[in-house]
Amino acid sequence: MKHPTIPRIAVHALALAVLAACTSTPPAPPAPSIDAVAAVTAIRAAGGAASTELDVQPIRDPQVDDLREDAAAFEKAGQYAQAVAALDQALQLNPDDPALLQERAEAALLVKDLAGAERFARLGIERGSKVGPLCRRHWETIAQVRQARPIPLEVPGDTVADARRERDACTVAAPARY
Repeated sequence: MKHPTIPRIAVHALALAVLAACTSTPPAPPAPSIDAVAAVTAIRAAGGAASTELDVQPIRDPQVDDLREDAAAFEKAGQYAQAVAALDQALQLNPDDPALLQERAEAALLVKDLAGAERFARLGIERGSKVGPLCRRHWETIAQVRQARPIPLEVPGDTVADARRERDACTVAAPARY
């Protein structure tokens, strides 16, 4: 005598196997579409100083400057990961330098690390002057990141236009000298 549950178990096992084959993992989020070199060029252009503008420059550490020069050479050669490594080493020596943080933000963009680019730019804003060319570069970095997001956020105060308004507010005339 046949047991009636055996065929039923086999049918259920086959159905589960077919269903398991049909499932798939959700698609990966879209990669950021950014021309990183063009974005960095735009950021650096936004930081151009006018002769009548207030521009605060800190005293530089020679050891950090050597690493910055190495990073610039790596960037010029298209070796962006090595530029990131050199700037990370420089940041270990001077983690509060807003110009160095900005350079690291730009290097993050070059390796398409949008979150890192925004994080370093924001650290630069926190630790640096709120005016001048470097301030504009920080905010233009944030604008470029917001523009490149695969799914733009529509949060008030967190738009590309908002970042560009902040960037433009960084331009302050130097005090009159007598």
